Amino acid sequence: MDLTAFHWTREPGNFTIQENSVAITTLPHTDLWQRTYYHFRNDNAPVFQMETEEPYFSFVVKTNFEESHHRFDQCGVVLYLDSENWLKGSVEYENGEFQHLGSVVTNHGWSDWATTEIPAHVKTMWYRLSRRQDDYRIECSEDGVRYRQMRICHLHEGKDRIRFGIYACSPEDSSFTAVFTDMQMTECAWKAHDGQQPD
Repeated sequence: MDLTAFHWTREPGNFTIQENSVAITTLPHTDLWQRTYYHFRNDNAPVFQMETEEPYFSFVVKTNFEESHHRFDQCGVVLYLDSENWLKGSVEYENGEFQHLGSVVTNHGWSDWATTEIPAHVKTMWYRLSRRQDDYRIECSEDGVRYRQMRICHLHEGKDRIRFGIYACSPEDSSFTAVFTDMQMTECAWKAHDGQQPD
């Protein structure tokens, strides 16, 4: 992908952009979350995105988080419209035994978090974010070949022009470097539904 088309929403403290990779070093106490359960609002994670009006596409990225070591250290794919409307998919470090592979969808200022536990030794993950108008699907893969569905969701403000890309953050007192490679935008890999017809 042409990384010159990407722009920062909040630059990280330290980053490196090369032809085919982006490295982000997180600052402590950076996060994306709105209200639900924790009753706080955090909106200071660095986000690196491009814009599009294309209604059907897929975005693929490989993440390397070998250096993650503290609770909630995370990096992944993101579609950030504004502080109250966004989605993200990532692996969040928990401890030496397991991590949370999950996704957050935030509509009109309220976040949810859907997760599954994966072993702590997993240190790379591929994501594929697909768009069909204002509906979205996030998938993950450990090898970049076989993808597994994480979530299908709707963004109330996710029609017309959107922004999507990558992010990394450390919600607690931590810092690590996340590396993003193999980014590409392709035709939509999420095909039209061929089952029950709309009402």
